[in-house]
Amino acid sequence: MSAHYDLIIRGGTCVLPWGMEQTDVGVRDGRIAGLGIGTDATAAETIDATGLHVLPGLIDPHVHLRDAGDAANAAVESMPTGTKAAVLGGVVAVFDMPNTRPALVDATTLAVKQDYAERVAWCDIGFYVGATKTNVPALAELETGRGVCAVKVFAGSSTGDLLVDDDAGIERVMRSGRRRIAYHSEDEARLQTRKPQFKSGDPYAFHMEWRDEECAFLGTRRLMALARRTGRAAHILHVSTAQELEYLKDFRDVATCEVLVNHLTQVAPDCYERLGGYGVMNPPIRGERHRAAAWAALRDGTVDCIGSDHAPHPRAAKERPWPECHSGLTGVQTLVPVMLDHVNAGRLSLPRLVDLMCAGPARVYGIVGKGRLAAGYDADFTLVDMRRTRRIEESWIASPCGWTPFAGMQVTGWPVATIIRGMPVMREDEVLGAPRGRLVRFAG
Repeated sequence: MSAHYDLIIRGGTCVLPWGMEQTDVGVRDGRIAGLGIGTDATAAETIDATGLHVLPGLIDPHVHLRDAGDAANAAVESMPTGTKAAVLGGVVAVFDMPNTRPALVDATTLAVKQDYAERVAWCDIGFYVGATKTNVPALAELETGRGVCAVKVFAGSSTGDLLVDDDAGIERVMRSGRRRIAYHSEDEARLQTRKPQFKSGDPYAFHMEWRDEECAFLGTRRLMALARRTGRAAHILHVSTAQELEYLKDFRDVATCEVLVNHLTQVAPDCYERLGGYGVMNPPIRGERHRAAAWAALRDGTVDCIGSDHAPHPRAAKERPWPECHSGLTGVQTLVPVMLDHVNAGRLSLPRLVDLMCAGPARVYGIVGKGRLAAGYDADFTLVDMRRTRRIEESWIASPCGWTPFAGMQVTGWPVATIIRGMPVMREDEVLGAPRGRLVRFAG
């Protein structure tokens, strides 16, 4: 008797842990039930993936959905709109940052977001819990909450309770709990000391002068010293300088790191001349030396994962003079097309991209059941057409802000389907069905 599945994906070139291979995939009960299944197998639904590459579902581990659990900031972004943007862009799971209003820093707010996400999210989702100077005793319990990917520490570039910028405070956080901590690494004291050197209306390119290389490198050096002292594993988010990437090679025993698609793709001063406030983010886009260093670190294995740091703001906030313009760029929907274009340009291989956007996040955050095409794993797939050439248009952007710093960029390589736990949720730019997102599972 032939095997029967809920879903079969036939004829695609699958990116498997051991290489790329044309094979058929069978799905049952939301999980991968078999690879290389027989031609006589049947299914309730069959997808013809001839000419396409079948990737494990791609993950964006760094987004700001702006939504504290009631869509209060829907004019900018919300969990429904941000996760819809994710699936349109070929992303099956996102990890959301805690700097919402109210901030995700306690069990009550976490419970609200857990319930809300499972009702409105189009893709699977994880949450960072923010560390403060007052919630340290609760962090060990909060970090093991359902759907929690990590504790997030803003060691610079934040406001209010979410800023933990002193060594004693950071060490207290490190000694509360055991899972890897994610860090925004800029030195707050240096930022504040240098701030009076600049004035309203200065060129947007002054953003990278204020938040200079030493600001980032000093923050990372401090964090590595504390990580070694405490033995607590660290994950340095959005690493932006050549100095940091070289330095981190000596701390692989306690540290992993992320780079952003923007720091791999855009370069100063061009980005500020072309985009103005739409090129302002933290840490800033820097010169060609730093972009080249990011690519070198990606190729030699220093970099563990890639994210978008999707952080929407309304146009009016981005068009203010510097430094009053808000920092942050939209990105979750464009992450995959831009990175596929880099693959086609020969800057990295497709298997390396899958490692950075699937297995890498799984290793860093301890994801259970995602990150590879293998029997027993969640049936998450991103189907891509590596030959399709398309221009990124703002009319395609699902985020309410309606803009992207990559508008007008022509890319080769495009996500054509997003499948989450065996359920197609996007085909050819059309979002299907109703929101079906769940909380991502994490070990520990």
